[in-house]
Amino acid sequence: MTSRVGPRAEGTNGTHFKHREKVAPHYQMSASLKSEVRKLNLVHLLIWLLVAAQVTVSHLNLVSHDTVSMPYQWEYPYLLSLLPLLCSSLSLPKNNISYLVISMISAGLFTVAPLIYGGMEMFPVAQQLYRHGKAYRFIFGFSAVTVMYLIMVVAVQVHAWQLYYMKKLLDSWFSATEEKKKK
Repeated sequence: MTSRVGPRAEGTNGTHFKHREKVAPHYQMSASLKSEVRKLNLVHLLIWLLVAAQVTVSHLNLVSHDTVSMPYQWEYPYLLSLLPLLCSSLSLPKNNISYLVISMISAGLFTVAPLIYGGMEMFPVAQQLYRHGKAYRFIFGFSAVTVMYLIMVVAVQVHAWQLYYMKKLLDSWFSATEEKKKK
């Protein structure tokens, strides 16, 4: 019974918890890392939706090109970054190592590489904006290169943290499989 009043059984003074089983550290680590990866996947999806919206609005001429400019070349391969997002999301529920590895490799190809290329592609435009104050592409009245560099800064941080947490998660899952093999 859970009554707080009355006689208490012998040996139940609250110190009997030491013999109980504890959750192994790699399982605790896996749960916390999965949570972080899910949060970063959500932010990645939001960034992807922003880029996809700009590409879609621009190509379908939903608004004038003065309001939303044509996308830069790096934005097209970045749209493929949905693949690593889906693979990492599929790997989390059942600790699927294969999907996680595919996600990490494709993240390098479809997220990091386009961002590096985009930084180099937009650098001369950013340099011209900085030196002469002239911008030729705009997104809702703001310089397109400035907006896209801001998105890129956030995206680089998100993808770097994603890769870091996925690597830690992979290590956690490998240590769990090694312990199972030992038993």
